[in-house]
Amino acid sequence: MERTRAWRRSQANKHSAEKLPRPLRPRPEKNWKLLYTRADKLIRARQLGMSYPIRSVRQLLDQE
Repeated sequence: MERTRAWRRSQANKHSAEKLPRPLRPRPEKNWKLLYTRADKLIRARQLGMSYPIRSVRQLLDQE
């Protein structure tokens, strides 16, 4: 049997330690500049469970 590149790739996928397919892996935004408006950024941050805008400890203490 001739083992081609396609066969090797399928074997690598079948025996890989990482079982989750690509879209299901949690991943942060690649570039926040691609989200144009502030409202879009707030919505996306809420979806990701992040706080936006990112504030430093000093800003948080000054706010209180």
